[in-house]
Amino acid sequence: MRAAGGADQLVTLLGPVKGELDVAHQGVTAGAGALSALAELGAVRASWERRFEDARKECGSLGGKMRAVVRGQTQANEAVKSGFDGVKTPSVGGAR
Repeated sequence: MRAAGGADQLVTLLGPVKGELDVAHQGVTAGAGALSALAELGAVRASWERRFEDARKECGSLGGKMRAVVRGQTQANEAVKSGFDGVKTPSVGGAR
């Protein structure tokens, strides 16, 4: 469950990254003219934006999947425990 919570936190932390990139890139193109490096910078930025969004989606998906595994494991554990609860065991050192 902690891992699922960690995945949820990553979704939250990655949320504002696109906006932060927008702010960081403001003014970069002003006065730079037609430098070819700016085109590359734009391509790199777009690539990072896609990667961050993909990471958010993956983390969001993982959180739910991890919780589902925990629920399934808990149900399996309860079923096994219930199965053992009905088993009679001989008393140790008891009556003859």
